[in-house]
Amino acid sequence: MEDLDIKKITIVAIFAVLVVLLFLLLRPILISIVTGIILAFIFTPLYNWLNRLIGSRTVSASIISVILVLLILLPIWFFTPILIQQSFKIYQTSQQLDLITPLKNVFPNLFASEEFSGEVGNIISSFISRIANTASNFFSNIILNFPTLFLQIVVIAFTFFFTLRDQEELLLYVRSTIPFSRDVEKKFFEYTKGITTSVIYGQVIVGILQGLIVGAGFFLLGVPNALLLTLLACLAGIFPVIGTTIIWLPAALYLLIAGNTFSAIGLTLFGLVSTVGDNIIRPLIVSRRTRMHSALILIGMIGGLFLFGILGFILGPLIIAYLLIILELYRKKRTPSILLGFEDERIIR
Repeated sequence: MEDLDIKKITIVAIFAVLVVLLFLLLRPILISIVTGIILAFIFTPLYNWLNRLIGSRTVSASIISVILVLLILLPIWFFTPILIQQSFKIYQTSQQLDLITPLKNVFPNLFASEEFSGEVGNIISSFISRIANTASNFFSNIILNFPTLFLQIVVIAFTFFFTLRDQEELLLYVRSTIPFSRDVEKKFFEYTKGITTSVIYGQVIVGILQGLIVGAGFFLLGVPNALLLTLLACLAGIFPVIGTTIIWLPAALYLLIAGNTFSAIGLTLFGLVSTVGDNIIRPLIVSRRTRMHSALILIGMIGGLFLFGILGFILGPLIIAYLLIILELYRKKRTPSILLGFEDERIIR
């Protein structure tokens, strides 16, 4: 074996070892780094406006970073104890709630058997109890693990700051490392930006706005445990197809069963406004031709949730989208894809 081959093998081996060590080093904070990058993407329009106004990238990024930290810490500080309390209340209510009697009144033939009614009642009660118990444990762990959480927030803040301030330099560096032709590279960045905007703004941000609309109904109508229900509605609103209906409809039925007809009707109206608003707000934020199929988004979110946790709502669909973008770029077909849509349907000829 020649000396040149030995040197190449040695270099590759050293590089591989360093990559593995780097991964092990960053693994505990990798999700925080990715979170900072995603948040920088979301706040880029605000940063660009502030930078034009102030004229200093460092000052503009610093101001927005401080705002971000406050937006993270203040809700944790004020809302976490309330959410723990409300989760426990829902757990207690689920142990005493009688859902079978109303169901017997609505579906007398289906619930004629006492054994069947008892089984259904136990299943519903167990389901609600598990959700409430999981939520209570989650928020309790935030308090118990706050020192670790604070360090993660520090990583998010620094990643967010440098990504905002040095985004042009970072983009140039990433471009220099991608082994694509110039034409493919250009289209790749165009399409990934469009799809990222579609997922983050068109799906996540709009879903949160839908949840906040339903949440306004919870608070205005005096629905018990409104803060926790609003949080759940915001999370449900992110999912395509499912939406906030899975939260406000059971709540409206509960109010109706409890005899609060006015509140049930009012909450239903807020829910319908939330659903209809989706068809109005989303097209204003994201072009219909820069889109990702709803089924892929749903699959990506569920898979991402299992793999990455809450952040998987964003990462899952984006991983699928980026892979499909590369496939489309090299598919070299003029026939448009049914999975992804772009401003330029020609892709690469």
